[in-house]
Amino acid sequence: MTTRPHVYLNAASAYSALGLSAQAMRANLLSATDPQTLQRTDRYSPGRTLPLGCLPEGAVLPDLAFAPPHQRSRNNALAWGALQALQGPVQQAIARCGPTRVALVVGTSTAGIEEGEAAARHLAREGCFPPGFEYPVQEMGNVAAFLAQHLGIRGPAHTISTACSSGAKALASAARLLQSGMADAVVAGAVDALGRFTVGGFSALEAVSAERCNPLSANRRGINLGEAAAFFVLSRDAGPVRLAGWGESQDAHHMSAPDPTGQGAVAAMQQALARAGMQPAAVDYVNLHGTATPHNDAMESRAVQAVLGLDVAVSSTKPLTGHALAAAGALEAAVAWHVLQHNPQGVLPVHWWDGVADPTMPALAAVAPCMQLGRAARVVMSNSFAFGGSNSTLLFEAA
Repeated sequence: MTTRPHVYLNAASAYSALGLSAQAMRANLLSATDPQTLQRTDRYSPGRTLPLGCLPEGAVLPDLAFAPPHQRSRNNALAWGALQALQGPVQQAIARCGPTRVALVVGTSTAGIEEGEAAARHLAREGCFPPGFEYPVQEMGNVAAFLAQHLGIRGPAHTISTACSSGAKALASAARLLQSGMADAVVAGAVDALGRFTVGGFSALEAVSAERCNPLSANRRGINLGEAAAFFVLSRDAGPVRLAGWGESQDAHHMSAPDPTGQGAVAAMQQALARAGMQPAAVDYVNLHGTATPHNDAMESRAVQAVLGLDVAVSSTKPLTGHALAAAGALEAAVAWHVLQHNPQGVLPVHWWDGVADPTMPALAAVAPCMQLGRAARVVMSNSFAFGGSNSTLLFEAA
């Protein structure tokens, strides 16, 4: 049996409601007092104020004047902003491996949706599209082409768009590229920007809560949407965090609801453990998909109980970030990075909720304020479950 080479996360960067720097993200994520990072706004839902995981007040995204018009989207600016902290590691990888041996994998579901919305409003008002509008700005592959071109990456570059599992699948895809020998380094992650279409669409599904999301609670009422970009440089060279395992399944139970038995989620979690060669007891903390919808939380709690039992520490970080959709899995991989790095007492992200447990669900061990392992965390599991039953689990280990 051939032993697959290990895959490491060598560098990480994220933009989200938690902040635009590693320091800000870490401080908010591991705070023992609720940082209240969501914003109440009607920016994307005129006449209806909603809590959203917007970038922090005053955040300014890069000007993309250097790019051609069809690449000048807010989605691309969000990705480019998050990647600025990785310019050094990316360029070092290109110099070391050669541009054709560096790959790029990006998860997204929004692409240039904000620009498309503005163009549609202009068309309705003026009878024509605005000058300079080019349809390719809306294509899902646009962000991968943009990043590859301007980072100087010449290896395989592609976009994954499987809704809320996209970011997690981007990291799994990066691992496969490295283990197959198709690349020597991979820039991987995900990005999704907020827009009226997204907020309106999820509102039409009656999935959006008018209050802060309340995962695992008997009073949960749905999701808060958010935006984020999170990227990593991965390679076979030893780094601070190892992508020890990943699991993917497709249950196709329903277009927008998970299989209530949780069988697909169980399969993804078990695959991740098997690929890592780990027993369930090795997992120190689980970052739940934790959307606070009735169906997701019920399914996920059953799946966690079936695979890991009821003693493992869990939390959902979506009350801090909102649900960043395609970027969620990558953003929560960055959560795992911070839990595993420079955290000698194993401080864990708090599960911010009202504390009213749903008696119809397994009683998971939700992280309370000031809870810590008393030692450095070794293994973190992160779940991402998407529309159509696209399930993905990532397993990270401190190297």
